[in-house]
Amino acid sequence: MPARRDLARRLAAVADFDDPDPEREQYATPPDLAAHLVHRAGLRGDLARPVVDLGTGTGRLAIAAAIAGAPTVLGIEVDADAITIARENERAVLDDAAAPGHVYWLRGDVTVAPVPDRDAWATPPTVIANPPFGAQAGNRHADRAFLDTAGRIGAVSWTIHNAGSRAFVTSFAEDTGGTVTAAYASEIGLDRVFEFHDADTRTIEVELYRIEW
Repeated sequence: MPARRDLARRLAAVADFDDPDPEREQYATPPDLAAHLVHRAGLRGDLARPVVDLGTGTGRLAIAAAIAGAPTVLGIEVDADAITIARENERAVLDDAAAPGHVYWLRGDVTVAPVPDRDAWATPPTVIANPPFGAQAGNRHADRAFLDTAGRIGAVSWTIHNAGSRAFVTSFAEDTGGTVTAAYASEIGLDRVFEFHDADTRTIEVELYRIEW
C-alpha cells in the first residue's frame, strides 16, 4: 500500500464534476481526505476484501482503493455524466501505473443498490462512501440511506459524515446490527462551486466512521 501522502498526490489527478448538482450535494471528495480514509482502511486490513464505493461520483475513493491494493472495486453512481468522468479518471490515473485492483462502474441508485446482500458474497465487501450530508431541503437524512445499504451489503464500512454525527451514526449502527469500531475527525476544504456560496473557499469539519456489520 502506498504512503498516504503518495496516494493523495496521485488522487489529485482525478477530475471533479463538470456541472455539479447542488440538490445531490455533488462535492468531490478532496484527495487528502480520500487518501486518509483509504489508508486507514488498508491499515485495518479492510482492503483485502472487495470494495464497493456507494455514490462514487467521479471515482476518487474507488480509484484510491484500487491503488491501495483492493482486489476488485465497484463504484456505483446514479449520475451518468459522473460515471463517464470516473471511467476517464480510471484510464488517466490507473493506466499510467500498475494498480493491483480492478475497477468496475455501475450506474444505479445506491439506496436500492443492485448488488447482492452480504450473505450472498463469497467474501462480503468493504463499503466506502462520502454520502450527501443532507444539507439541502429535499435531501434530508441522505446519509441514512447510504448507511442502510452499507449495512445490508457490507461486512465493514468506512463513511464520511458532517461533524457532530457521532450519536446518530452510533445509534443507527446499533439499531441495525452494527458496531462503530473507529472514528476520526478531519476537514474538507471546499472551493466555491455553486452560486449560493458566499465565500471563495470554506472549511467544513467532518468525521470518518468505521462500522462492522
